[in-house]
Amino acid sequence: MTLTKRIVPCLDVDKGRVVKGKKFKDIQDVADPVELAKRYNAEGADELVFYDITASNEERNIFSDIVERVAAEISIPFTVGGGLRTVDDIQKVLRAGADKVSINSAAVKNPQLLKDAADKFGKQCVVLAIDAKEIAPEKWSVFINGGRLDTGKDAIEWAIEGEKLGAGEIVINAIDADGEKKGYNLELNRRIAEVVNVPIVASGGAGELKHFAEALQEGKADAALAASVFHYGEIPIPELKDYLKKLDIPVREAAAK
Repeated sequence: MTLTKRIVPCLDVDKGRVVKGKKFKDIQDVADPVELAKRYNAEGADELVFYDITASNEERNIFSDIVERVAAEISIPFTVGGGLRTVDDIQKVLRAGADKVSINSAAVKNPQLLKDAADKFGKQCVVLAIDAKEIAPEKWSVFINGGRLDTGKDAIEWAIEGEKLGAGEIVINAIDADGEKKGYNLELNRRIAEVVNVPIVASGGAGELKHFAEALQEGKADAALAASVFHYGEIPIPELKDYLKKLDIPVREAAAK
């Protein structure tokens, strides 16, 4: 059976509003998260991701009231990340309506959190998000705290370790490509896809229809995540899915136009 590839809009949320930047900087206000979530649900997105982008750096908990409001409006799988440091934090977010949690900085600081979360809630709930930056040719380092701090960890080795600890999915966000709209980092995605046995999600760099096809084919990703091209209506999800289908990339039916 051929598994369908997934298209995943991402809501980067700061102080209750969806925002967007480039390379994690120059943050600008975009929209209300609940309204955007409703739109993506209706357009045929396969999943939705919600990142509270300043929770980790500000060392505070996620805004669970917004998570509840978004979850109440959608019927697709919903992943939430940002500021999740303990199993209790994860439980609160799942109770608020998330189907999966995305753990980034906290997993680097405390890898045991991935194992504890997988043991308690199941691997299918646990997503390891990796913010990676190329520090030398074909060498990527893991960054945390919203891309502010270089951990010195090798991104490919961390992906392998993350799967062993219990991550059921890995999101690979290429900081260098984030918001640039020049395409995903295909080499990084492919390298990780070839060494792990869990689904990987390409993130950072979508700007054209072809970039999604490249990530799902050459990049060997199971899903492609994007933000601004969806937020601003530059690439409607139904149009994207029609395009992918014409290339014989298996996708779930888009919503009626």
